[in-house]
Amino acid sequence: MDASKIIVLITGANSGVGYATTQVIVSNSSKYHVIMACRNVSAGQEALDEIKGSSSMPAKGSLSLLQLDVSDEASIAAAAKSVENDFGHLDVLINNAGIGSLVPGAHSKESLHYVFDTNVFGPILMIQAFESLLEKSTYSKGPYILQVSSGLGSFSMASDTKDPFYKTTFGSYRMTKATLNMATLQSHIQLADKGFKVFAFCPGLVVSNLRGKTEEARSGWGMAGDPKLPGQGILNIIEGNRDDLVGKFVHKDGVYDW
Repeated sequence: MDASKIIVLITGANSGVGYATTQVIVSNSSKYHVIMACRNVSAGQEALDEIKGSSSMPAKGSLSLLQLDVSDEASIAAAAKSVENDFGHLDVLINNAGIGSLVPGAHSKESLHYVFDTNVFGPILMIQAFESLLEKSTYSKGPYILQVSSGLGSFSMASDTKDPFYKTTFGSYRMTKATLNMATLQSHIQLADKGFKVFAFCPGLVVSNLRGKTEEARSGWGMAGDPKLPGQGILNIIEGNRDDLVGKFVHKDGVYDW
């Protein structure tokens, strides 16, 4: 591996925002190597092959596949060891993997555990596991940590009776993103002195499997946009173009209130 490569790890990289972000980054420059961290190896390999074979967005950078289930602490530890052995450091960590509520509107213990394990505990444990590798970053602008959040986790927006999602039934999901936002802010405060640049990032409503795998759910009932747009927004951050907003809850057009 070329020592000058910027090593980027993206969780949940085989679909949705993770897939689109991977494609945007590797098609941008040969300076990037993206580690596609996926729970399902076969799905990850299929996504990797698609990106490598794309004629519309040819890959300039390089790719590798890493098995990783962010809801499994042993899997996270094994993944960190694998990255250490293969690369010796990490420059950018994008905690993108996420799931929707098991049952929309349900707040059972099972439902809460299901969503919190992936959307909250996973990113927290990922930062802990990869912090030492990020400290060894060779990237002149980094290291970066991006937590893919959602405007649904904003207290300001959630309490606005005029917000279109004011009475949304995805309460468990909203709670996880609000908690993730606090975890992100705490990570920023704790890691800033080490030179880390930590962001919460809202991709907006885009086509993904988050809401389900039917065409209706994937398209957000016809309202979802192209996930490459937030992919470009994430690239913009790791290129250093939004460093004035470090520690904030950003989206492509600005900043959300927590």
